[in-house]
Amino acid sequence: MSHPARHSAVHTIVNRAAPKPPELRDDLHELYGKNVFDLAQMREHLPERAYRALESCIERGTELEPELADLVANAMKEWALERGATHFTHWFQPMTGLTAEKHDSFLAIEDGRMLLEFSGKQLVKGEPDASSFPSGGLRATFEARGYTAWDPTSPAFIRETAMGATLCIPTAFCSWTGDALDKKTPLLRSCEALNKAALRMLKVLGDEKTEYVYPTVGAEQEYFLIDREFYLQRPDLIATGRTLFGAQPPKGQQLEDHYFGSISPRVLAYMHEVERELWKLGVPVKTRHNEVAPSQFEIAPIFERTTVSTDHNMLTMEVLRQVAQRHGFQCLLHEKPFAGVNGSGKHNNWSMSTSGGENLLEPGHTPDENMRFIVFLTATIRAVDLHAELLRMTIATAGNDHRLGANEAPPAIISIYLGEQLSAVVDALITGEPRGSKGGESGTMKLGVSTLPPLPRDATDRNRTSPFAFTGNKFEFRAVGSSQSISQPNTVLNTIVAESLRIIADEIEAKVAAGTSREQAVQQTVQGVLQKHQRVIFNGNGYSSEWHEEAAKRGLPNLPTAVDAIGQFSTEETVAMFERHAVLSKRECDSRTNVMFEAYAKAISIEAQSAITLASSALLPAAFRFQRELAESIEAARRVGAKSLARQEKRLQDLAARIDQALGALETLEQAYEAAESHADSAEGHARTCRNTVVPASLALREACDSLETLVDNDLWPLPKYEEMLFIH
Repeated sequence: MSHPARHSAVHTIVNRAAPKPPELRDDLHELYGKNVFDLAQMREHLPERAYRALESCIERGTELEPELADLVANAMKEWALERGATHFTHWFQPMTGLTAEKHDSFLAIEDGRMLLEFSGKQLVKGEPDASSFPSGGLRATFEARGYTAWDPTSPAFIRETAMGATLCIPTAFCSWTGDALDKKTPLLRSCEALNKAALRMLKVLGDEKTEYVYPTVGAEQEYFLIDREFYLQRPDLIATGRTLFGAQPPKGQQLEDHYFGSISPRVLAYMHEVERELWKLGVPVKTRHNEVAPSQFEIAPIFERTTVSTDHNMLTMEVLRQVAQRHGFQCLLHEKPFAGVNGSGKHNNWSMSTSGGENLLEPGHTPDENMRFIVFLTATIRAVDLHAELLRMTIATAGNDHRLGANEAPPAIISIYLGEQLSAVVDALITGEPRGSKGGESGTMKLGVSTLPPLPRDATDRNRTSPFAFTGNKFEFRAVGSSQSISQPNTVLNTIVAESLRIIADEIEAKVAAGTSREQAVQQTVQGVLQKHQRVIFNGNGYSSEWHEEAAKRGLPNLPTAVDAIGQFSTEETVAMFERHAVLSKRECDSRTNVMFEAYAKAISIEAQSAITLASSALLPAAFRFQRELAESIEAARRVGAKSLARQEKRLQDLAARIDQALGALETLEQAYEAAESHADSAEGHARTCRNTVVPASLALREACDSLETLVDNDLWPLPKYEEMLFIH
């Protein structure tokens, strides 16, 4: 028998009707992009001149003339009205890590008559209240004016709900003073910085044809599904997104039977609807499967332009959450909703493409292509080595601290995995010695000549322990948290690679100007850069203690917690680099540092308050009740002279000791929380105090209460248990 509310939830869940087969009303070709104002829709609805101008704006970053904006706005409005939209919104990404929107109708009144209008001015710029969004000190609360600016690189789309349809226009968000208040603006700037640096490098290498370069990303998304009946009985999940208490069940993921296993009909029905909703929004989701932990799953798209992919990942998270409720599920996107089982990440597959559709991180078939590949690979290696601490900062959140460094996610030490064959090529380039890669013929490794061997995409194994792994034609940044926006990691990736391309191009040009041939200049420069930065390459087990020791010998930074990493945003070197590439100003860097420290401290504080309340009002009362019942049972046994009396008394003593331990831990957490709040006037000080005192006190309270869960009568325990949430669908 179980707690009455839990028993009712289990009964409801196991008696749910089987999911109905989906109604396949639309052909997939008709469904995909149905609610997107993409290039095909633009060509259909716009005059040729306006379409060409907008296409150039999207692909090359050119400005759109004001009079053409009116044409685009009118076409967008007519298209949206045809699909039932009554409102429009500038859809943006403030520094909350979520999306934001303010809806306005197309309604206008003239001479008492209703009109439907949407002007170019309304398309290009909006003015939501900016006072209540995080700014990290960029503005005071009373400074409310903020602007949204249309991002034409990401297409407008329609969100359909049972309450109607809304035209959503992806935008950037900035203050009245022009400071970026969002995650999208720096990303757009970083894409332009990478474009400039990459074009310059291609010209140095003799490429005069490429018109532009853009970064690409495909973000794999992991998530948990639990029944909403259980979710609503877990105040910790509602408040924090993760379970603050929960004893380990006898069966977790140790049998490894969930990974890539058969998908249950109910979950499959959910996945099917998620995919159809995303396909209508033009999100190219391709893969679905069971992940490692029970009740954990993954959805993965085909790669796209980074700006579009970032918007699509935000949409993916929104759709996952919204569709879940229609199926009686709750989608959990927290990095570690359940202790003791695999957490959730978001693998950020990053590369660079040219206007001609060539992937700059894909090994080529000709000497020139291979030279280009090695140069861009070298720039990336240099960037990651020199800016490892900054990359670590981009994934620094309270939630991600539960994953990084554990045997389920890449460690907090940033290293690069190249694989055996590519590592052999790099070693040969560094030494100039005859190469010894698998299957390769002997000879001196040189760039621009045929001795560089072909490198097929699948020439290497994968390394799941590496935070930054080369996977054939892209780098997979595996340490990004599942609840994060991918904007910040990609903003930094774009910028640090742009910086390395700038440095390498300077060196090659200087050598050529001094009379060295281009091929020799590239060869010498690549060799020198790789010699300096090869320390970041590691193909072994990133989870091992030996790697931690080796990394320390190599001088690689190890920032184990978010608080250690966040300050890297505002170092003198970081600010200088961001300002050099016009990505972020010092004010904007400092503001983001403050926002991240504040977000960390707030997350830990909310968890502490939730744990204190839940332990005080639910868990300890259940233990007291069981203690009373057990004492009464022992007294009855004593009256009849039961032989098991000594064992029963020992059990009561054990229970009393565990209750005392929990009471002590609760008192310690209450004191730690109060002390931490006294440092709230300093964002960094507050975060550090939370990390140093509140986090360990919360863990101690959890351990004590989880110990009680294993002893208290199952009928009295008030919270749904792990075996129920993870295994009952």
